[in-house]
Amino acid sequence: MDKYQVIKRPIVTEKTTKLAEQLKYTFEVDKNANKIQIKQAVEEIFSVKVKSVNVINEIAKAKRVGQHSGFKPAVSKAIVTLEQGFKIDVYAA
Repeated sequence: MDKYQVIKRPIVTEKTTKLAEQLKYTFEVDKNANKIQIKQAVEEIFSVKVKSVNVINEIAKAKRVGQHSGFKPAVSKAIVTLEQGFKIDVYAA
């Protein structure tokens, strides 16, 4: 799998911005990617050293608007912790 297919986009919210102060960055990743592939992709794309990777698999949730029903998509998120001295500028990514 290509490194740009593994990492889809960075997730920028108030909570993830606060986590970035602790060298933890959050990305939306491919559903089939494992921790090793995510670690290699982040290290190659951003030229940093990754300490650990935690993966969150969200399930699809049923939503309804009036009489129309559907699902929110299922997504996978990865929280990547970097080694001391490394940093990612998510706003430039």
